[in-house]
Amino acid sequence: MENTSILVIGTHPEILQTVLRLINNNPLWKATGTTSPEEAKDIFLKNSFDLVLIGAGIDKDTDEALRTFFRQNNDKIAIAQHYGGGSGLLYTEIAQAIHQK
Repeated sequence: MENTSILVIGTHPEILQTVLRLINNNPLWKATGTTSPEEAKDIFLKNSFDLVLIGAGIDKDTDEALRTFFRQNNDKIAIAQHYGGGSGLLYTEIAQAIHQK
């Protein structure tokens, strides 16, 4: 079975590293992340992702612009909001987004 490839966009480097570590602890998931919206776009265009996870700290205008960009470049991409909290919530957000895809 192939890994689910996840692009994570956050605002705090330390929190992003924690989220990436938690996601990558699941053998069925592979996450890449950045705190830069522009870098996220570049990474997205150069790789194939199943899901984009956007952190709650991203401002509304940037969030909307990112969602528009990702959908213009892959209309089947799943996009989920990460609200913070523990690993259980993170795993639920990802699992729900994957299954709704």
